Amino acid sequence: MLEGHATVVLTRDLPKHGLVAGDVGAVVHCCRDGATYEVEFVTGDGRTVAVLTIPRTDLRAMRDQKILDVRGVAA
Repeated sequence: MLEGHATVVLTRDLPKHGLVAGDVGAVVHCCRDGATYEVEFVTGDGRTVAVLTIPRTDLRAMRDQKILDVRGVAA
């Protein structure tokens, strides 16, 4: 189970929302069912790209000893 404010990594592309596997987000709400989480994805300057309810199966916890990568997003 993920905790609130946990840093998570998307494990599959969500093209409808402009997100790709590997994008990093933050858990903003743990749904009661324990199987879904509301996750916010932001740009480096803090602009929200998407806030989505995502199944746990499409997320993984950020692991130690990982370095973040940066990619551009469509305007």
